[in-house]
Amino acid sequence: MRQIPRLFVDTPLFEGAAVFLEGGQAHYLGTVLRLGGGAPVHLFDDRTGDWSAAIETVTKRALVLRVEVLLRPRETVPDLWLLTAPIRRERFAWIVEKATELGVARIQPVLTERANRERMKPERLRAHMVEAAEQCERTALPELCEATGLKALLAAWPADRALIFADEEGGVPMAAMAPATPAAILIGPEGGFSDLERGIILAVPSARRLTLGPRILRADTAVVAAIAQFQAVAGA
Repeated sequence: MRQIPRLFVDTPLFEGAAVFLEGGQAHYLGTVLRLGGGAPVHLFDDRTGDWSAAIETVTKRALVLRVEVLLRPRETVPDLWLLTAPIRRERFAWIVEKATELGVARIQPVLTERANRERMKPERLRAHMVEAAEQCERTALPELCEATGLKALLAAWPADRALIFADEEGGVPMAAMAPATPAAILIGPEGGFSDLERGIILAVPSARRLTLGPRILRADTAVVAAIAQFQAVAGA
């Protein structure tokens, strides 16, 4: 039995709505999958939830779907931010993909002294987020913020949000923190934070030093480990 394809559409969905698709999405459904009129498709919009739909009309370059029934509402996402320094382009895309799969509310690239300065394209990162959500049946996408400097970010840090700092120089395990939302996880670049940056981080009243164990982890591995530990302990 063929699996029903699932796509993200950046338009509000509701019962009876007509959804016009062209470009890559239309090519995928009409040419790659060879779907015709009446074929079922699942859609989600990052606003209302997951919907069933059916192909109504097909042309060479476009097709129209008719939205039918709400399958499930948009999921509740834990109020957890990921603050992470940019690393090599392909590895940072992997971070964005996995953070979407695991479920965070916001992804905030943070510019540090040792961060990779290679220009990131937000549209490419968002494409990775969408693909991850489509494949993992997520109904919500994280907010993807513009990169900002560490000092500027922490200067305006909200007092009620815990800042969980993955510190390779030591800290306490996630289980010992009993973490709760709102919170943010801060992961440094591959070269780590400078002494000055560590001082700025630890000066934040809500900062808490986290250890991820006895091994030195790559930045992208640390992101997945920290988010997974937080969710397991906080029940998020």
